[in-house]
Amino acid sequence: MNEEKQDERARIREAMDRLLAGQPTASNGSLTIVALAAESGVHRMALQKRHADLKNEFYERVRTETQQVPEPEKQLRATVAKLRKSLANKETQLKELRQLVTHLTLASAVLTQKPGTPPPPEPGPIPDNVVLFRPPRD
Repeated sequence: MNEEKQDERARIREAMDRLLAGQPTASNGSLTIVALAAESGVHRMALQKRHADLKNEFYERVRTETQQVPEPEKQLRATVAKLRKSLANKETQLKELRQLVTHLTLASAVLTQKPGTPPPPEPGPIPDNVVLFRPPRD
């Protein structure tokens, strides 16, 4: 690694120490990558792309040293919970809609049959996966 990258890495590690000690000098002191980038004077994208290992190290230190869950992880957990709830609601809606389709199909068949029309002849044995509109005549 060249000296410039070594210097960046040293500044990032020093910024980590300051943030975790609660003594920020150039940021708001939050335990986020944005604050770490501001504190170290390194562009945020450079921190996330070139120094991804230090970003992961920072989040691991936040988790172990402060017993806090990093902010991005909190946001992801909230999003996952929201999506799970939404998925459960969609599954319930889908079940209700399938039942409604079945009921409407039955109602349509009853309403479109003309009175006095003989039923069609029985085609033979009925498969197990078929739902009959009316019971078979014996």
